[in-house]
Amino acid sequence: MTTLMEHRSVDAVLLDMDGTILNSIKAAERVWGEWALRHGLDVDAFLPTVHGVQSVETIRRLGLPGVDPVAEAALVTQAEIDAVEGIEAIEGAAAFLAALADCRWAVVTSAPRRLAQRRIRAAGLPAPPLLIAAEDVERGKPAPDCFHLAAERLGTRADRCLVIEDSVAGIMAAERAGASILVVAATHHRPMETRHPVIIDYRGLGATPDSGGAVRIGPMG
Repeated sequence: MTTLMEHRSVDAVLLDMDGTILNSIKAAERVWGEWALRHGLDVDAFLPTVHGVQSVETIRRLGLPGVDPVAEAALVTQAEIDAVEGIEAIEGAAAFLAALADCRWAVVTSAPRRLAQRRIRAAGLPAPPLLIAAEDVERGKPAPDCFHLAAERLGTRADRCLVIEDSVAGIMAAERAGASILVVAATHHRPMETRHPVIIDYRGLGATPDSGGAVRIGPMG
């Protein structure tokens, strides 16, 4: 596992939500597990496929006969909004986001907007100045569209941003956008094979505004 060994200066920081700034695995898998059982799926095999991509895409790629992916995704989303027990902030995330207060940053998630806002509140984290959610792009991760859109709205380009991600789909999207990438492994059950720097959580990670509007990200001290 590679650690973040040196400071890097970027225009903006773009953070994924689930698994990156908060842990919603228990809540999400509780809802998705019940949904999978109703549709006769192998729950253990299915649950690893739901992370990092839009709900409608998770359902669509199953190709279940007689199932409307859009309608089913709406039902799952509402169930997730109603079930936020057990959602927790990743260690040190609140302090790191507070350090970004005077910088350009955004949360860029595959979750629908209402669900993202609900989970961020449930985790006790600050509302981001910009939230890019599932409704904002036609193509979700691993397409790079969400990161390009976030960078554009923050007045820069994705290749001048640091993306903080946890999932394979999110990392692929960030790579395709040309962004620098930092991987958070707080919710990983086993080490991820990646060429990007990896941190367990945000303890010891600092954010300092630069002159000219940039932000320097790296170890504190």
